[in-house]
Amino acid sequence: MDWILECSNCGRTDPPDGLVGVCPACGKPFLVRYPLRDHGMTERAEVRRRWGMWRYRSFLPLEVDEEPITLGEGDTPLLAAPRTAAAFGLGDLWVKDEAANPTGSFKARGLSAAVTRATRAGATGFTLPTAGNAGVAASAYGARAGLPVRVFAPRTTPSVILQQIRAFGGDLQLVDGHIGDCGRLSREHAAATGAVDLSTLREPYRIEGKKTLGLEIAMQLNWKLPAAIIYPTGGGTGLIGMWKAFQELLAAGWVIGDLPRMYVVQAEGCAPIVRAWEAGQASAEAWADPITAASGLRVPGPLGDALILRAVRESGGSAVAIPERTLLDVATRATACEGIDWSPEGGAALAGAMMLQERGAISPEDQVIVFNTGAGWLYREPTGHA
Repeated sequence: MDWILECSNCGRTDPPDGLVGVCPACGKPFLVRYPLRDHGMTERAEVRRRWGMWRYRSFLPLEVDEEPITLGEGDTPLLAAPRTAAAFGLGDLWVKDEAANPTGSFKARGLSAAVTRATRAGATGFTLPTAGNAGVAASAYGARAGLPVRVFAPRTTPSVILQQIRAFGGDLQLVDGHIGDCGRLSREHAAATGAVDLSTLREPYRIEGKKTLGLEIAMQLNWKLPAAIIYPTGGGTGLIGMWKAFQELLAAGWVIGDLPRMYVVQAEGCAPIVRAWEAGQASAEAWADPITAASGLRVPGPLGDALILRAVRESGGSAVAIPERTLLDVATRATACEGIDWSPEGGAALAGAMMLQERGAISPEDQVIVFNTGAGWLYREPTGHA
């Protein structure tokens, strides 16, 4: 391995040997740092001849002779959405539709990378808390690796998502509480059994998989970057990962010019990052009573809070919170508009674009990418009718 791990808080560096968690000195997330690599223009051209998120393997924690544990994640569509833009009063709107991933969400990227590294390091099983989609992806990639996965999920998680976790063989444990309560139980299970804790940012590799969101956007836009990215934010690994990817692309010379402004969107019922942003804080206090149907946004105390806020500030972005009724209404209306199946989290992001344009943070002339992080069908209760 030619990369190292660097603590995002205290700067401690460690080798990536064995099964890795958080920084042992301060308990904050590790980030993967790579040596200076020669990412030439020939390699950039070669990227287009490969497929999936692992086409960017020289930017990822993968050894030369190693094959990743994959289900074909990545290469999701980046769609111009002119009718959606017109319906919601927006300008140059593009949608990164992560519903096209295996297991129906962006979580496939991070879990592919995390399971790949942990399996190589000798993992015998996995555990994680989930607001929904991460549990589905972890169960699927655990099955792909031939290893058991215990999933702790709030009892209020949409039933279709819970069915998918069970379908992929996940050992599902329902919890009366929120994802923070699930996280405590997952850590207890990891300590008791030796299962690898795949919780958001409690190992350093999920963020590397999510980083491919940014690498992929750059390739899809012919190595140019948009003016703004609007991202529905719970744990925030996608936003953190993209900001890391854009900096690495800039250092490699694969992109030039200004990096995108990064915008956080949360639900009003669980908005710790928005509250911290508005207060000018460098970290966020946990949200006392998280309530939102956008289960991926129901993360009251994200471990990556400081990293999320840092990326927003460095990029010149901001953070906004959306009323519950609005995000659900926007998701429903947008799904009928242009053939994109919007999740509640995606609905929040699209509503966030409207709010940001009203505030003057983005303009109709800006090329804006809004993330639909998962498939809307995962949230719809079965009706029982044909």
